[in-house]
Amino acid sequence: MPAALAAAIETRNAQGIAAGIGRLISSGQLPVGTRLPTVRALAQELDVSPTTVSEAWRTLAAVGAIEPRGRNGTFVRQVPTPGAGHRYRRVTEGPGHFALDLSSGTPDPALLPDVGPAIARLDRHHLTSSYLDNPVLPELEEILRDTWPFAPEAITVVDGAMDAIDRIAHAVVRLGDRVVVEHPTFPPVLDLLEQLGAEVIGVDLDDEGISLAGLKAALEQKPTMVFLQPRAQNPTGISMTAKRARAVARALAGTGAVVLEDDHSGDIASGDLVSVGAWLPAQTLHVRSFSKSHGPDLRLAAIGGNAEVIDAVATRRLLGPGWSSRILQSVLVAMLKDTKTIKQVDAARRAYGERRAAFAGALRDHGIETLGTDGINLWVPVDDERSAAIELAAQGIGVAPGTPFSVRPHPDHLRVTVGLITGGIDAIGTVAGQVAAASGPEQTWSTRTR
Repeated sequence: MPAALAAAIETRNAQGIAAGIGRLISSGQLPVGTRLPTVRALAQELDVSPTTVSEAWRTLAAVGAIEPRGRNGTFVRQVPTPGAGHRYRRVTEGPGHFALDLSSGTPDPALLPDVGPAIARLDRHHLTSSYLDNPVLPELEEILRDTWPFAPEAITVVDGAMDAIDRIAHAVVRLGDRVVVEHPTFPPVLDLLEQLGAEVIGVDLDDEGISLAGLKAALEQKPTMVFLQPRAQNPTGISMTAKRARAVARALAGTGAVVLEDDHSGDIASGDLVSVGAWLPAQTLHVRSFSKSHGPDLRLAAIGGNAEVIDAVATRRLLGPGWSSRILQSVLVAMLKDTKTIKQVDAARRAYGERRAAFAGALRDHGIETLGTDGINLWVPVDDERSAAIELAAQGIGVAPGTPFSVRPHPDHLRVTVGLITGGIDAIGTVAGQVAAASGPEQTWSTRTR
């Protein structure tokens, strides 16, 4: 058996060994109950250190794919178990309360539109009368289709962007599959893919979006899914250009890889929405969230695109929540059509854009350059993220460390939610000065990524 396993392992490091074994388990070539070779035997066959194989075994055990039974050996398990979500915890579990918490990535509550008038207009006919009703209100589906960046084969509504990503990933990704993500990217996505036992391939970004050369190299490894944030990329704020989206679609055409796009900022993003789905609709699933623009407690996001995957998501939901509240969908419809709400969202978009531009400009005055021009977050290069975060915490400012956003080792950064800074240009300049002082030696993005 060691020789047969070795032949299926393409990359002979711990991650590659775990992914190779994971693919054999997912495909059924290693059935449940199969006894695996000893660490020493496989290490000898692969010509690697036993420590490397042990690390791969620990990875597979952590996602529940294999079960060590002491002297009896190590066996293939039946059902993967969820992981710990350790990256997201590192972002959300800071040292305590801050006078100014810029670590959350959440919208400014003062800039959210008032839901009161929309709720007041609800009446009895908005209540669900049957469990078998369509999961999407017809009026909401009409609005979504009219504003979607491409003609979707199907549309459904779920409970927020991460719910959408989670359900799509479970429908598409199997243990050992390769998934391409932008590097850096949103930590919960990395936690989710780790729980699924996927092999994550990080592709760098430039000022037009995901690197085309990096993507083409990653596609040679035949990924099952490509995860993109087409505008206001979290954490960098980079928005993909139409030219890059078209080139990405050309590179992905015919590969069979599912494209999952997360438009998490929605209507508060200032950049034009471009989608790979405009050129590759049959392979694309586009997610639009309304949390940052209309209110996190609405818990609503729409998925539009490939009908086969969306149907699988909707069918699986019947065994759980069934549908997203049609009352909340009715509230969203009312807000999307209300002139006052539209003006409030427009004002929020302008305010976030001004705050971000002012903060980036103030950092530039201190010799710190950043990429990206969109959204509520700024990706700030620092000399030592841990020291910088501690220094800012001592001044009552909370920021998110950069490491949880990284797929692989990366120069130190902080993610700063500059959209939460109120008080005008003077307040923004003051906070930017404090962040600059904590960042260490003056270095730009380009010098830090060489």
